[in-house]
Amino acid sequence: MKTYLGIDVGSLTTKLALLDQDNRLLTAVYLRTQGKPVAMIQEGLEQIRDQMPYGADICGVATTGSARYLAGVVTDADLVKNEITSQAFGAIHYVPDAQTVIEIGGQDSKIIIIRDGVVIDFGMNTVCAAGTGSFLDHQASRLNINIEDFGQQALQSKTPVRIAGRCTVFAESDMIHKQQMGHKTDDILYGLCQALVRNFINNVALGKEILPPVVFQGGVAFNAGIVKAFEESLSTQVIVPPHHEVLGAIGVALVAREEIEASGNMTKFRGFSISQANYHTSSFECKACPNVCEIAQLSLDGKVLARWGGRCDLWERASTG
Repeated sequence: MKTYLGIDVGSLTTKLALLDQDNRLLTAVYLRTQGKPVAMIQEGLEQIRDQMPYGADICGVATTGSARYLAGVVTDADLVKNEITSQAFGAIHYVPDAQTVIEIGGQDSKIIIIRDGVVIDFGMNTVCAAGTGSFLDHQASRLNINIEDFGQQALQSKTPVRIAGRCTVFAESDMIHKQQMGHKTDDILYGLCQALVRNFINNVALGKEILPPVVFQGGVAFNAGIVKAFEESLSTQVIVPPHHEVLGAIGVALVAREEIEASGNMTKFRGFSISQANYHTSSFECKACPNVCEIAQLSLDGKVLARWGGRCDLWERASTG
């Protein structure tokens, strides 16, 4: 059985998805990155290996996410793709006529505009936490609410309060003020959902033409309160597709299959033995110019495998032999 592996490594979570030759999801792994992307990639590969069907053969591997270059070097991936392409492929796989994709993860959020199956525009927020899952995590923790219960409890709200959500600092102080005024927790929670959606639409989606079908993916799509707030704000149905939390990994696996089959090349994947390898990551400042870029470096058994992170390709071109 031919299979294709997609790996999506973000700042908070690491996702792996294995597809068969008919693009069906065979198995997926969802892990907390915990600031240890290499270790989580290795653990994810071990779990994929244990869950693979008998006789399955990995014919292509691709990586995406904020740590896609690191993941690509660790696995010797065939492709390294940006998150926009990967999320768009994943959305179209489950909703072929999708025109707008909203993706909200732990540390960033993005909107992708698709027309006739082609990405024509996108917007991203990688700076402000007020439009991300970590914003909700932190506020839920303050209210002593499990993040898993956040959405359903928010749906109980009858009179949601308006929370100033453009900044996490203002949101927190405003939320404390609303608590002191005696507002119900349900109303504060749904107010937070509305604040996150307002932040997204007024910042990430500013100037974008949002047309249905609208697809919502990423870990935050588990939150039913956010889904409802988007539907109210956009006045349209918001579709949460299957496996939305790992759609970046699914999407990049689809890209891997498409490009590997088109080229006829054999995969470069190192194999599952890399889960036991002793990788070492480090960084240093480049003094070649006034930019003083921080260069990331990955080594195995004392040998440098790759360097990246500069504004130019000086270190990417440098020999690592």
